[in-house]
Amino acid sequence: MRLTLAVLLLLAISPSAPAATPLRDGDLVFQTSRSGQSVAIQRATHSPWSHMGVVLMRGGQPFVFEAGASVRYTPLGRWAARGEGGTYAVRRLKQPLTPTQTAKLHGAAGRFAGRPYDLYFEWSDERIYCSELVWKLYRDALGVEIGARQQLREFDLTDPVVRAKMRERYGDHVPLKEPVISPAAMYDSPLLETIVAR
Repeated sequence: MRLTLAVLLLLAISPSAPAATPLRDGDLVFQTSRSGQSVAIQRATHSPWSHMGVVLMRGGQPFVFEAGASVRYTPLGRWAARGEGGTYAVRRLKQPLTPTQTAKLHGAAGRFAGRPYDLYFEWSDERIYCSELVWKLYRDALGVEIGARQQLREFDLTDPVVRAKMRERYGDHVPLKEPVISPAAMYDSPLLETIVAR
């Protein structure tokens, strides 16, 4: 029997399987979410990636530190199951993290845990969205900026789905100059290498 791509990917990185590519602290994980804004994000960024998080190990098991309804730790399997097809991609810094850097990531995560999700993609720490969380976590803990920030106006805002979502969120006052970091920009960072590709 042939295994589906989703099953192969889950076997490759499941903590219960003899993985050839086990996850590490600090790995970035990307998925196509099934949220109400996923299609708009994909079309605005021309990328399949609409949600992401960072792997932080807890008790020897991989958890995804993510901004969902709030900033929280989600077991990897549960996080993966929320994405399209249960699949996801993993990218990792080309320069391996030292134990000290790993400890700093864990320490910095505490500052963000529990913050509410930011539906308006504002560049503040009061509320926070998925890629902003991971970008700021790496910047604050390690001084590393993964991916290039853009202004909202630099995305493709012409697609009807994107325009409808923008009207829903902002009405007639779209903050076109707002700094934004997208999952796509982080995925494309030259600082990273692909560990598992979807």
